Amino acid sequence: MLQLNPDLTDLVSDAAATFMDRFHGIATITAAAPGRVNLIGEHIDYCDGFVMPFAIDRYVVIVGCANGTTQARISSEVSDEIVVLDLTLPQEVGEPKWANYLRGVIRGFQDRGHNIPGFDAFILSSVPGGAGLSSSAALESATATFLEGLLDTVLDTREKALLCQKAEHEFANCPCGIMDQFASCFGKPNRLILIDCQTGEPELIPFENPDLTVLISNTMVHHELSDGGYAARRKHTEDGLAILGKASWRDVSSADVQAHWEKLGDPINRRSRHVVGEISRTIAAAAALARNDFETLGPLMAASHDSLRDDFEVSCKELDLMVEIARKIGRSGGVIGARMTGGGFGGSTVTLCESRKASAIATTLASEYEKATGITPQIFASRPSQGAHLIGK
Repeated sequence: MLQLNPDLTDLVSDAAATFMDRFHGIATITAAAPGRVNLIGEHIDYCDGFVMPFAIDRYVVIVGCANGTTQARISSEVSDEIVVLDLTLPQEVGEPKWANYLRGVIRGFQDRGHNIPGFDAFILSSVPGGAGLSSSAALESATATFLEGLLDTVLDTREKALLCQKAEHEFANCPCGIMDQFASCFGKPNRLILIDCQTGEPELIPFENPDLTVLISNTMVHHELSDGGYAARRKHTEDGLAILGKASWRDVSSADVQAHWEKLGDPINRRSRHVVGEISRTIAAAAALARNDFETLGPLMAASHDSLRDDFEVSCKELDLMVEIARKIGRSGGVIGARMTGGGFGGSTVTLCESRKASAIATTLASEYEKATGITPQIFASRPSQGAHLIGK
């Protein structure tokens, strides 16, 4: 069953109504920032690679207003609890854990010399948490955009994304690359974002063909990227680069990895093979998409998943199953390519398919997956959408 995406206007209306109930006031600032899905280029944004995500039309919305105090009072759909932050002090990691994303962003503004006035805010999200769709980056980007509205200032988009990335590093203990925050901040309708993670430069790639649809299949198996698995993979890539004696992964060839296979040792040799291969696959995929060469694009997506499963070891049986179902549907059934997306260890897959067959494909994915696992997945389609922005300004 293909789920409909919640309308952003309805999300904003619901958030404003709940804000009124909890804070007995009218929200005057509304910020929205999307989650993201990555078509190809996984676990190489921290390796100077290329990645090709896009902003999905599911959002974190923050509504609120100044409250005339020196405190931030923040509530969310997660609970009725109101978290209180003392804005006269530099923000530090604290409890509850979910509020650390906001603390980190606020600290980023404080470190830039901004004196943040007290405010009340309510958070509502349509981005599934733990689904590999960067709900954390969406929350960070929405918070930064809300603070822009509160302070009547505008950060450079790249600076805002990097501020949010730093918040995730230091306040959520997740050493992510730049992809998630860049996708949430730089997103545009009908555009993929090809990011050169060495230069930090995003290039908008047209994705206007109405005959193409991207299906996002949330396996409902959730992950926690701060539990060590993500950091361990990043450390493997750093160790691999040091052993190879190169300044950047962009200077490494597959022949280099093969020549040093034994010296690298397992699993660093396999991690290294993934990085070099995924950089190459992403460049090739962008070129194939530009010329509508789906016969090339599909196998590149398949090779990406296989590498993430076997060499980088960040897939899981549920992700593998969802990809395998899509592969069995195949080109004759309208599937162009499928792979896991996001950090892994659970989460979602992405399936590029023919629009006219998208509903039938989603039905097969859902029924076959539930039959095999007993889990009802969440499957929805998305087009590239607008990145972080203030609403009503």
